Amino acid sequence: MASPRFTNLVRRWVPLCIITLPLLCGFAMSDFNDHIAAKRKYLSQEARKMFYHAYDNYLTYAFPHDELKPLSKSFTDSLSELGNLKLEHLPQSYNGSALTLIESLSSLVVMGNNTEFERAVLWLSENLTFDVDARISLFECNIRVLGGLVSAHLLATDSSKRLSQGKYNNELLDLANDLGRRFLWAFNTSTGLPYAWINLKHGVMEDETTETSTSGCGSLILEMGALSRLTGNPIYDAAALRALRKLWSMRSSLNLLGTTLDVETGEWLEYSSGIGAGIDSFYEYLLKAYILFGRDEFWHMFHSSYLAVQKHFRHGPWYHEADMRTGKATYWQLTSLQAFWPGLQVLVGDIPAANLTHREFFYVWKRFGVLPERYLLDRAMLHPTEKYYPLRPELAESTLYLYQATKDPWYIDVGESIMKSLNMYTKVDGGFASIRDVSTMQLEDHQHSFFLAETCKYLYLLFDSSFLASENYVFTTEGHPLPVRSSWHDWLPDVSMPTDVTSVKINNLSTKSSALSSQICPALLATLKEDQPVESACHIHDGRASHRCESHEECGIDSTTCRQRSCSLAGYCGLWLLI
Repeated sequence: MASPRFTNLVRRWVPLCIITLPLLCGFAMSDFNDHIAAKRKYLSQEARKMFYHAYDNYLTYAFPHDELKPLSKSFTDSLSELGNLKLEHLPQSYNGSALTLIESLSSLVVMGNNTEFERAVLWLSENLTFDVDARISLFECNIRVLGGLVSAHLLATDSSKRLSQGKYNNELLDLANDLGRRFLWAFNTSTGLPYAWINLKHGVMEDETTETSTSGCGSLILEMGALSRLTGNPIYDAAALRALRKLWSMRSSLNLLGTTLDVETGEWLEYSSGIGAGIDSFYEYLLKAYILFGRDEFWHMFHSSYLAVQKHFRHGPWYHEADMRTGKATYWQLTSLQAFWPGLQVLVGDIPAANLTHREFFYVWKRFGVLPERYLLDRAMLHPTEKYYPLRPELAESTLYLYQATKDPWYIDVGESIMKSLNMYTKVDGGFASIRDVSTMQLEDHQHSFFLAETCKYLYLLFDSSFLASENYVFTTEGHPLPVRSSWHDWLPDVSMPTDVTSVKINNLSTKSSALSSQICPALLATLKEDQPVESACHIHDGRASHRCESHEECGIDSTTCRQRSCSLAGYCGLWLLI
């Protein structure tokens, strides 16, 4: 039995503790938040220094050529070399297109340097031309050059404060329009699938290879769709959409696509599929095109593809490759490009699964200091020839998306670790150099333009997201921001309209064509039409512990009902608490 003295103490102090503990916790939380804010501010300045070290050295030693060679402090005119592994048909008189400057435009705006942005825009307006005898990769030129120009044009015209009045007269859009017209040569095929290579001056070369990748055909809709909406000319959107539809028609019964194909015959050349090189941005652009343009067709393609990926490729936190026809595993390997996937899952609302995969990629990063291009999961070893790290941005990108979704400060620590590794292993006097071999950290004399367009930008946005506060953006696969505008959802000219668009009635109300603009869940529409359940794109329940939860916030949004998922008392995500 407790003594009277002890009882009196309890009676006196317990109410006081109940009152003061929340106050103490409040002060502690306030201090913690202040600490995180101060840390983010410091790290944003460090990310800014990284960008300008790369940018200033490019201007000093490489401009107006394409990319910097930081070890030799020289340059390379690499636009004709991108994707050209055998370095075939290289031009004799091509002197570059200021590729790194184009790629840096949106990063300058993100970091608030409107003065340098204006200087770069004016230089390109007066000097850039695409009437050059150079064979280029349609995919690389689209995501780097066309995307860079379209994004910069939008950033130059959406604020009167960025450019001096009267100095800019849509020259970047005119350049993008000229480049887009040259792209159209590639689409002159019997299938509508574009050639992978074109000559900017002469079009498709005689005896050009008909082989291309799924990404090369299916990752054009954002840039070319935006160009159509800005110019009022639907031909770019129509060409990209026709290619995408043809590609989708070639899927297997499992809703899987291969990685390489023939543009003239429409036949697959490589049946092994995955979420990495050759197909990664195909998935990315289906979802982002739906967000940007609001076409339900894009959602239906993505939804089917996402479910197929989860069913046939996923193994715990990892994604192996499989035969598109059978679903049988082909290659058990990590590729650095796969690190974009957690960021895409954040856009779907599948936060726990995204976090699980992201942590595994970061574990590999910590093990080697950077992320190797290819790692053999079944043998727990580096790929014997693909040991390099070319300053890729995908892990930083997914880290940004997960932090924006969760505000978990652990992701700030991840970003800091990534930035420290880059400064420790890749920073040289003349810029940032790629790593040839992650096992020895031997460097390679190349600073890719995407290091400025993506890697530095995503790290900066992780620590300073003020740019994202003014408007909603979709970032292209090359990190160029495109604003999400309702007017783009309504831009559906007849030539690019899906042939199967029908009016849908919900509660006796007719919606035009875009479920996104009506805030109606596409999966819910399918349920109402077919009167059968639809599998959710979020949280594919496969019995693994990755679908356990500790709080409602971890469960994300259910794509079947577009409602917030809840965490059950048993620790599983579901909708039972909301029904």
